[in-house]
Amino acid sequence: MRKRNYDDPAYKKWRLSVYKRDKFTCQMPGCKSKRQIQAHHIRKWSSAASLRYDVDNGISLCRKCHNNDVNGHEHNYEGLFLQIVRRTNGKQK
Repeated sequence: MRKRNYDDPAYKKWRLSVYKRDKFTCQMPGCKSKRQIQAHHIRKWSSAASLRYDVDNGISLCRKCHNNDVNGHEHNYEGLFLQIVRRTNGKQK
């Protein structure tokens, strides 16, 4: 498995694209924080190599939601996050 390089230009571009699409706002329902935003891979980095730099496989979450709610429970959120991204993309077109 390839280790993630947070300084990789492709990774930085992906992350910034996710943030911009989400208006630098946590997308967890009920949150909407704009502080300590992180880009989360909806389908895990380790198991979905072909989607690593796909903007539609990313969602912006604040550190609190990412660490306290999602990490370790990614499979519980995958459907919800994909639905949020589809809805966001629909509004932008």
